[in-house]
Amino acid sequence: MTVLLVLGAGPGVGLSVARLFAADGFTTVLACRYPEEAEPLAEQLREQGFEAEGVGVDLRDPADVASVVTGVGERHGRIDVLHFNPSVFREADPLRLTVAELIEDVTVGAGALLPAVQAARPFLSDGARVLVTGSAAADKPWHRAASLGVQKAAVRNLVTSVDATLAPEGIRAVAVQINGVLGEGAFTRDRVAEALYTAATRPAEGWTPHVAYDG
Repeated sequence: MTVLLVLGAGPGVGLSVARLFAADGFTTVLACRYPEEAEPLAEQLREQGFEAEGVGVDLRDPADVASVVTGVGERHGRIDVLHFNPSVFREADPLRLTVAELIEDVTVGAGALLPAVQAARPFLSDGARVLVTGSAAADKPWHRAASLGVQKAAVRNLVTSVDATLAPEGIRAVAVQINGVLGEGAFTRDRVAEALYTAATRPAEGWTPHVAYDG
């Protein structure tokens, strides 16, 4: 049995990605800020006949991230795909955004990937994947939500290092940059989810740690 863990799950892209992997035979674990948010998402998948569970995780707390990821690995004996999906949208331009707010947002949207990967590592084996939801904000930030661009640029950069570190063990990482507005045209949650799924399930030959989805 293969296992997908989604950190920063939600009713949009996170749930749609989980559904695709579930249809491929994965047990899915959806992690939200609170268990009472995650469990209804998991219930939707169970109602469709899939194996799913919901858990709570505080992505601001590295110890909690590590504990939750370790718990998933211990319960299931493996983690085959770790999907890192969170971001923080804070409407504050550089004249209003404080250093504390920036650090808090980057901790959730990028930094939490570190304890997640570190805790998952004992449960990742050859062929496992780390999948990260990226955004055009990494290159074209909106000044009125300045921290979001920093998050997405930082996590994309971090994925490069994660991939290079894990590649010798046959474990690969990829950030999929979504170059469009979610929910519009070719950027519906299902189409974006398909792009994420496709990037994570590519053959290892010719692997790249960055993939752009332009619709």
